[in-house]
Amino acid sequence: MVTLVVDPRNVSWILGSFLAALAGTMLIPGGYALVTAQSGLSALLSGALMTAIAAALLLFAGRRREQRELRPREAIFIVVMIWLGVCGFGAIPFLLSGYYPSFSDAVFEATSGFTTTGATVLADVDGLPRPLHLWRSLSHWLGGMGIVLLGLAVLPLVGQGGSGLYRAEFSGAAGERLRPRVVETARALWRIYVILTAILFLCLWAAGMGAFEALCHAFSTLGTGGFSTRTESIGAYADPLIDYILILFMLLAGISFVQHFRLWVERNPRAVAQDYEVRGYLVLVLGATAAITLVLATQPGISWEPLVRSALFQVASIISTTGFVTTDYGIWPPVAQLILLVIMFVGGCTGSTAGGLKVARAVLLVRVVERQFHRIMEPQGVFRIRAGGAVVAEPTVTGLLNLVFLAWLVLLVASLIVTASGVDVLTAVSAVVACQFNIGPGLGGVGPTEHYGDFSAVAKWTLSFCMIAGRLEFYTLLALLSRAFWRR
Repeated sequence: MVTLVVDPRNVSWILGSFLAALAGTMLIPGGYALVTAQSGLSALLSGALMTAIAAALLLFAGRRREQRELRPREAIFIVVMIWLGVCGFGAIPFLLSGYYPSFSDAVFEATSGFTTTGATVLADVDGLPRPLHLWRSLSHWLGGMGIVLLGLAVLPLVGQGGSGLYRAEFSGAAGERLRPRVVETARALWRIYVILTAILFLCLWAAGMGAFEALCHAFSTLGTGGFSTRTESIGAYADPLIDYILILFMLLAGISFVQHFRLWVERNPRAVAQDYEVRGYLVLVLGATAAITLVLATQPGISWEPLVRSALFQVASIISTTGFVTTDYGIWPPVAQLILLVIMFVGGCTGSTAGGLKVARAVLLVRVVERQFHRIMEPQGVFRIRAGGAVVAEPTVTGLLNLVFLAWLVLLVASLIVTASGVDVLTAVSAVVACQFNIGPGLGGVGPTEHYGDFSAVAKWTLSFCMIAGRLEFYTLLALLSRAFWRR
């Protein structure tokens, strides 16, 4: 028997509170448009008003939840509704601006922003008004640490039930709280996030970027999103200092914020250096950069510093899933593109703003395969998988394998749909990978100099689904599609 497994009044209250906060954030670029007398003011204020009205109706229909822990299914449902609501209402300013020709385009752009994917439907990014640039970049910054995690930091309505939302949305720090209460944990992570953003803004400004562009790129970098104010992305600046600054902060954003807390607050660099995931992350960065550099070095007339910088920038951008570009890697030799494709799947560290399967999971997958070889050689032996000196529980291994299966299943089904819509196979598969792992640019027709504007509405909605599924690491969104979720 199918029964109601969530309290709609609780859902209505919490979702309404998040939409109210979203309406407030729209006033930031709206205020900028008002002060600078630039276009976009009407679209942003109208979007804020419509979102605020929806929030008020939801709050009126709902009720403030009693102080109890949310049940797992309630937390999952609320998290998915928050992400769908934020992406849907966040698209209103884009739709009303006139720069996005359809609702599908506007939703795709908003979803790409809040999930920190960075894929765009715009062929001419330079032509977008500054207030809308600010809204795009701000969506990256809010989505980077997580809309739900932001709510836990600033909205008292969640109360003790916040840990349910915390586990459902922010998997990276779910197993290790930095503070006794989940709200304090969220605030600690957000303080680090804000401070790093401010430091990056000052560095880019000092390096010669204008204040507005420095702010937008700081938002996009720490959120590992990749929306730029320039059509040519970071390549438009042609400045080595800006490249190196962004390389550093993209790599920092790809490291777990738990490790940032240990480094900057606890002053414990040894713990960070001993973390197996951080070591694996840096090894991948150095190894991929060295391999791509050697491949590119076979071309005539090379200059080593620009070559190494270009390779390092693209590796840092792809593995952190930021998506900035300084060069058209679509014309690189196929083996160099394949290396980038591999690290697209891996992504950054768990608990970071980066997407991908995450380095820790990639390391565990390798150890699972190693264990299977040992079992073949010694069938009677007992072999345990260790990570960071601790034994990994078998349910964790099973969950990892299930997650990888779900990722591949989404990749297969979505690729079939996008291909059936009239896209070539390389472009379709690359687009799905780039969206479900929140990278943005891919290969083929969605390479670093291309955009998603020519895709059909069906393809755009499919890719938008992939963005949210990947941002919520598949289980959270796909659970709602199972019959078991709706049964008591």
